[in-house]
Amino acid sequence: MEKNNISRRDFLKTMAAAGAAAGLSACAGGSSGNSVDGSGISGEMTMRTNPKTGDKVSLLGFGMMRLPFIKGHDGKDIIDQETVNRMVDYAIEHGVNYFDTSPAYCQGLSEEATGIALSRYPREKYFVATKLSNFNPSTHSLKASKEMYYNSMKALKVDYIDYYLLHSIGSGGMEEFDRRYGKNGALDFLLEERAAGRIRNLGFSFHGDIRVFDYLLSRQDEYKWDFVQIQMNYLDWKYAHQANRKNTNSDYQYYELEKRGIPAVIMEPLLGGRLANMADNVMLQLQEKEPEMSVASWAFRFVGTYPGVLTALSGMTRMEHLQDNLKTYCPLKPLSEEELAFLQHIADVMMRFKTIPCNDCKYCMPCPYGLDIPAILLHYNKCLNEGNIPTSSQDPEYRKARRAYLVGYDRSVPKLRQASHCIGCGQCMPHCPQNIDIPKELHRIDAYVEKLKQETL
Repeated sequence: MEKNNISRRDFLKTMAAAGAAAGLSACAGGSSGNSVDGSGISGEMTMRTNPKTGDKVSLLGFGMMRLPFIKGHDGKDIIDQETVNRMVDYAIEHGVNYFDTSPAYCQGLSEEATGIALSRYPREKYFVATKLSNFNPSTHSLKASKEMYYNSMKALKVDYIDYYLLHSIGSGGMEEFDRRYGKNGALDFLLEERAAGRIRNLGFSFHGDIRVFDYLLSRQDEYKWDFVQIQMNYLDWKYAHQANRKNTNSDYQYYELEKRGIPAVIMEPLLGGRLANMADNVMLQLQEKEPEMSVASWAFRFVGTYPGVLTALSGMTRMEHLQDNLKTYCPLKPLSEEELAFLQHIADVMMRFKTIPCNDCKYCMPCPYGLDIPAILLHYNKCLNEGNIPTSSQDPEYRKARRAYLVGYDRSVPKLRQASHCIGCGQCMPHCPQNIDIPKELHRIDAYVEKLKQETL
């Protein structure tokens, strides 16, 4: 980076300025014409047709799992409903009509915030997706699962749900699937609700044990899944299994769905932001290839290039995230074969970095001992990407890197929420879609931090 006379800070400032341009333009639902405010959104939203229902679905789906928070009058964190409403308005104005939420998102507040924002529009204006997120054993009974389902309708202010999912099946293998959906009769109940029209499309989201995925697809004649939600991006396309042996490459999942004619809904196209915040040399390769586009746009173009993708979900916290994604999908410019090969090269390069595969989904939270698990892991990844992980006190940039890690750690994670407070209880592990051995990583990071503090590397 020094040889190129550009620092990471200057580079990211340039990227932020390019992505933050805001304003209105012509997309689906608006008048035609070019963007006049610098946002770069000048066409119509690319739409995909659900082959099973004929639904015209926006290729960009709004993931409501990373909504912005503010402090309430009592000092507690609450969702910034005004900002959520403003972003939903902007999204709908520009053709977005698929909104994905869950009872588990945003500390349990996402569905209500989503319902408030969407209920201001005619019901036919949007598709809402939510999930039976019965992870806790206390919600495994049919009674508790039904209660969660009905509470979702109440929070969303709807009398039917467009896209309903069995949430994150596969993580605990077939035994957990049977406990959550099989033996308790929950799946039979949901099939009845679909037959009654209160669920318009029934599917599942998948992480983990591929045997569960294959089993559910083998029963397609019986269950008739209307869609399936999978984690897909250009890194997981070939490398998910190499990064974690419990995961399955997304090319396998996608093609298994495609050959059965089941639409794929895509989660984690950015890998929780990891494909937008990577090592500087990788980011520069992407930026040099398409100077007018953001680094993130490559990831969204990748998933949109595949015709079996119904919609790609993005958990958008700020307006500039939404605007950049709209720029990518209004309309989509599919990747060429040469560009797909280029992204495979980028994936090859990224696999040389030993980052922790945390997607900041926060399923591991809250920690019973108060740790901010995602913040700890993401700070480590950030420093690794920036070259601030010294391996020896003899490293030429040791002093600089040591200070960057320790100062950044204290700023990113309050001391009482740092890795040193992990007792290894393991309560977080069953909830991690990426199957990270979280206590092991926290203890490793804590040991590393102590060596930095004591200067014993």
